[in-house]
Amino acid sequence: MSGTDGGEATRRRTAAPPCVVVTHDPTPEVRGAYRRELGARCELLFLPDLAPADRNAALARASALIAWNPRIEIGAADVHAMTSLGFVQLMTAGVDHVPLHLFPRDVPIASNAGVFAGPMAEFALAMTLAAAKRLPVEHREMRDGRFNQFAVNRTLDGAVCAILGFGGVGRAAAWLFGALGAEIYAINRSGKTDEKVAFIGTLAALRTALDAADVVLVSLSLTGATAGLIGARELGWMKDDAILVNVARGEIVDQDALYRHLVDNGRFFACLESWWIEPVRHGEFRIEHPFLDLPNVIAAPHNSASVPGAHLDAVRSGARNVRRWLDGEAPRNLLGADERGA
Repeated sequence: MSGTDGGEATRRRTAAPPCVVVTHDPTPEVRGAYRRELGARCELLFLPDLAPADRNAALARASALIAWNPRIEIGAADVHAMTSLGFVQLMTAGVDHVPLHLFPRDVPIASNAGVFAGPMAEFALAMTLAAAKRLPVEHREMRDGRFNQFAVNRTLDGAVCAILGFGGVGRAAAWLFGALGAEIYAINRSGKTDEKVAFIGTLAALRTALDAADVVLVSLSLTGATAGLIGARELGWMKDDAILVNVARGEIVDQDALYRHLVDNGRFFACLESWWIEPVRHGEFRIEHPFLDLPNVIAAPHNSASVPGAHLDAVRSGARNVRRWLDGEAPRNLLGADERGA
């Protein structure tokens, strides 16, 4: 071996490993998952463990950052101290509540999109079936002494399910709805998919999907292009007895328009798991209209992803994406310009 080659080998052996900083305070089980996924590949630091005097030095060494809720875990001064930052991994699937402006525009940011797809798709199907089978309606009727044995309920066999947002949740839902015989009309950014669907288009084809749909599932990311996407006009395109299911973000649907539509169309059903003002994103739960008093509403507290092991699955998924970046591979779920507010 030449002296030059030997010197290069020595530098590789003595080079400090990349530093990955986790900003949230994980449980022992979660810490163990982080260490199993990343410990052999980097210097792994947990920011809540660091003394104030050591914090800036650690942040200055950080090559990658892992955050669950940066809004409360770090501040602008922390980001300014990250002079070596090359990648940010967010542990949540939705990122609209994250102050992305804190991070330099040239630093790639990845979400954890799709990590909760399975349980969220199950939840969407459960809410849809509850509405189609009139379960909350007939529960109230029976409580009041009415036994409507011959009231007609609906089947998903042969129904059209329009899925707005055909990412991980949308595709998982398509599989479940399709297994019950529903036809899938999908809307995504590209207008293309390898999945078996009856129709695929971009938002430009929204009316085609809504006109045909018996069920409309909203699983889009909240961006400038999707905020207020479903308003009075779009609700008017839907069938009088359509079922609208929102497991994405409340802000995608116009709250005033939806309430008026539900009051004026008793056969229309809304299954709302996502709300306009929520505790995690806004510090409180608040609605401007009494949706919970309407017989054609099924409500849930944005808990579709809250199944045993979900938190740990999210950590493993996010940590593996960081490892991809450390290994020189392209990370998954990188945020586009629309999601970053460009």
